[in-house]
Amino acid sequence: MENDLLDFLILPGIFIVGEILIVITFLHMLYQRRTPTSMISWLLLMIIVPYFFIILYFLIGVRKRPDRKSKSSLQINSISRPAVEINSIDGILRSNGIAGVSEHNSFELISDSVKAYNTLMNEINDASQSISISTYIFKNDAVTRSIIDALIVKASKGVRVRLLIDSLGSYKLYFFQGPLKKLRKAGCEVHFFMPLLRLPYQNYINQRNHRKIYLFDETTLITGGMNLSNEYMGPTKRADQWEDLLFKTQGDASYQYAQIFEEDWAYASDSTLRTATLPAQKVYGDAYIQVVPSGPDIEGDALFEALISAIHTAQERIWIVTPYFMPDEVLMSALKIAKHKGLDIKLITPEQTDHLITDLSRSSYMRELEENNIDLILYNGNMLHAKAILFDKSAVMIGSVNIDDRSLLLNYEAVSFAYSATIISEIESWMQRFMTNADTQMPEASKLRRIAENFMRILAPQL
Repeated sequence: MENDLLDFLILPGIFIVGEILIVITFLHMLYQRRTPTSMISWLLLMIIVPYFFIILYFLIGVRKRPDRKSKSSLQINSISRPAVEINSIDGILRSNGIAGVSEHNSFELISDSVKAYNTLMNEINDASQSISISTYIFKNDAVTRSIIDALIVKASKGVRVRLLIDSLGSYKLYFFQGPLKKLRKAGCEVHFFMPLLRLPYQNYINQRNHRKIYLFDETTLITGGMNLSNEYMGPTKRADQWEDLLFKTQGDASYQYAQIFEEDWAYASDSTLRTATLPAQKVYGDAYIQVVPSGPDIEGDALFEALISAIHTAQERIWIVTPYFMPDEVLMSALKIAKHKGLDIKLITPEQTDHLITDLSRSSYMRELEENNIDLILYNGNMLHAKAILFDKSAVMIGSVNIDDRSLLLNYEAVSFAYSATIISEIESWMQRFMTNADTQMPEASKLRRIAENFMRILAPQL
């Protein structure tokens, strides 16, 4: 009798507590002004498995960091910029507190995996004062072992070497750090961004450092979409290497990326913020570049606003290269409106990505583009991992940002807008290369597949 009474009280009690927690969580989402899509997806998950997803929400669901003392807001300075705004993108970014366009930068596009490896290794070998590397993925393979050996040699010659690795992106190395022992023994400084093994309210495991910053002597920068592993680069061409993009620059742009690195390093290493060294004020080249960090350490959503504005103000074309296309409703509507205005809209993306769940999640959005007569370029070659957007003949964006909520609104990211005609022309030619080996229509899908795709669309904001 007592056991029956206990069971009678426990089961309703568990249900009532779960309902109360869901209400509390919903109020928290309202307080944070979450989008309806985000709230619906979280509430659906909480209804399906209440306690698990309530805990998960407070672990990974908080977008902008409430504790500003943990990671200070980025304020990037520029030493040289045109007095007038270059275009509407520049204007939107400046009004959001992003430094204006810098001029006199050099620019070298790197789209070949062997050239990327050789350029990186040459810069490591030529560095005389400092090497600062920040990456999302750092695998233990032949490429990174070569990089580690080169870094050890430079450290032995008195060069300061700092390596910042994202703990989730490189989780295998985070849990098994043996390959890093000789680096640390040689005097190289190695830290993981946002360690995974922390108490829940001391960590934000959904806010990853997805920035790629390879900086040498604080004068030469290599950045873009490539991480450090065999998939991205190597001394010889491999049949399975991914298609990706980097660029090399000197000038004010490299100084601004140095400031981003110093902020990230100070946070991850729990050390005093170091001031980046000012570059020599000279003409390195003719590239106009605007550096745009985004993420929890940036007030507001400057990059997202700039992209929406650029889509609405474009006059001729918008070509998007990204492997992961899961836009929110605002961005998707902007693209459809641009197409209805008669613009040339293209999505250049791999026919298949490296994750089945990603393919399911993005397919519904891609079918919607197709239904609105937006051109799909489904590249049939190796995995296309690059991220770039071309706006008319006036601007191009290159960096680490994908077109999804995680990249645009959650992760620590960094992109560059280039406004020089030669750079835009070069990127255009690079994009056109993917159009010669591509399909232009989504494959037919069964009813079950379409249901799965549309269901994953509900969960896409959390992926």
